[in-house]
Amino acid sequence: MISAMFKDLAPHANHARRFSWRADALVSVISLFLLLAWDFSGGDMQMAQWWGQSNGFALRDDPWMVKVMHEGARTAGWLFLLALLVGIWRPWAILRHLAIADRVTLCVSVLSALLAITLIKGLSKTSCPWDLAMFGGVATYVSHWNVFQLDGGGGHCFPAGHASTGFAFMAAYFSLRQSGSRGARMWLSCALLAGTVLGVSQQMRGAHFMSHTLWTAWLCWSVGWLSTALLNRLRGKS
Repeated sequence: MISAMFKDLAPHANHARRFSWRADALVSVISLFLLLAWDFSGGDMQMAQWWGQSNGFALRDDPWMVKVMHEGARTAGWLFLLALLVGIWRPWAILRHLAIADRVTLCVSVLSALLAITLIKGLSKTSCPWDLAMFGGVATYVSHWNVFQLDGGGGHCFPAGHASTGFAFMAAYFSLRQSGSRGARMWLSCALLAGTVLGVSQQMRGAHFMSHTLWTAWLCWSVGWLSTALLNRLRGKS
């Protein structure tokens, strides 16, 4: 009788999971259209001028921005990622709610998000705002959509790699949610907040435009739910 009850519950659980994935896809589609609207609004340059002048960005070499918000945050991000990997075998805190296969899925999804950002950034010809002539550099402004046109700068500035130190951990939300963890939404909120703060701090230094940060957030979210869904499918956990 008990086994029959679980069989009855399984289809409902699968239906709820499929509904969640469709909702995640809808979030990706809607946010993509909003992101494209920002991309073509001209807001990037207007926002960069909040902090940048013709002689550069005053906060570019600020000790707090460099040592704490950039180098310190990057180190903290790598340490937290290492803690998640260790948590596969020795689960801690919220990871205790997940089976080992789900902990592996969680880590792979986070790593997939980081890898996606790294690969795109490595291929990008887009330079940073501080490289532009209007901010004291030598490069001319070229949209990141012009993927084959060189701007005369160093390139490799799109999307925002530093923001992924926070945004990539959004990918873990999907494994936490399907496990029924009460902390899943809090995790998502913290990752979103961390990525936003780190992204804006780099914009203030002239390292990125707002679109770079927004694209990083979108990619980390989308890669997160897609990789989690794919791994669940491969495991037969649809």
